[in-house]
Amino acid sequence: MLSEFDLFGVFMAPIVVYAVAAFPVTMAIRLVLWWTGLMGWFWHLALFEVALYACVLCFLILYV
Repeated sequence: MLSEFDLFGVFMAPIVVYAVAAFPVTMAIRLVLWWTGLMGWFWHLALFEVALYACVLCFLILYV
């Protein structure tokens, strides 16, 4: 569990670190899904990508 951190005199919540870390992980998963052709299975791509980001963020918060 992370504690608050100081960024140029402003205290940031730990979820900011997790949210920034979840973005490249989500992009990597998205790239693999495009490369394998699995993204064609989803009806609403934008909704799936937001849900994927939320799942990755929750995974990072719970298990890291």
